[in-house]
Amino acid sequence: MTREEQITFCRKCLNRTMDVKQGLICNLTGEKATFNDTCPDFKIDKNVNEILLDDEERLKATTLNQKLPPELFEKLKMEQRLIPGIVSGLIVGITGAILWGVITVRTGYQFSLIAVLIGLGVGITIRKIGNGIENIFGFFGAGISLLSVLFGNFLSIIGFIANAENIGYFETLMRFDYNFLPEVMEQTFDFKDLIFYGIAIVEGYRFSFKYITEKSLQEIKKGDK
Repeated sequence: MTREEQITFCRKCLNRTMDVKQGLICNLTGEKATFNDTCPDFKIDKNVNEILLDDEERLKATTLNQKLPPELFEKLKMEQRLIPGIVSGLIVGITGAILWGVITVRTGYQFSLIAVLIGLGVGITIRKIGNGIENIFGFFGAGISLLSVLFGNFLSIIGFIANAENIGYFETLMRFDYNFLPEVMEQTFDFKDLIFYGIAIVEGYRFSFKYITEKSLQEIKKGDK
């Protein structure tokens, strides 16, 4: 057991006491806990409510590697599906970009909030399909989210040009002088876009991982026994 797990166990024991130098220790031995799994001297303190494990904060891969047995950590790594996760994330990102472009052209207004939804959709999709715990999933989630919102912005520009010239969208894509793309993108860029793009990137990164918390970690350990 880790020190954190031992502390969680000891906090519910009548034999606990606090030492200024050592922290929570056993009142019988005067030392920190040394047991694994169970303590023979444990006596439940009925006045103490069971401490709930954190079920909100995601544990990083480095933390999982420290807290899980090597074979169980390797099992989680083997369950990862990077390529399917990337492909599914790209599909959601491109679809979101197309929808964003269509909505922008139809309404004449760019709803920046959609960029946030694209990042969220990409991240959740990569998490569901990729089942990943390593940082590379987050990097791809962030990258795909950024490319998707930029692509959506580009498609809206193509749509406006097509409407202005009264020609088809695909024809506009073929005839567009891409040497002017950076200049056109700069002209349509607004400071608020930077904020929403940033949020989309963060969400693409954050939601791309398999969400394992302290609570679910204990359930994984129990299920492996």
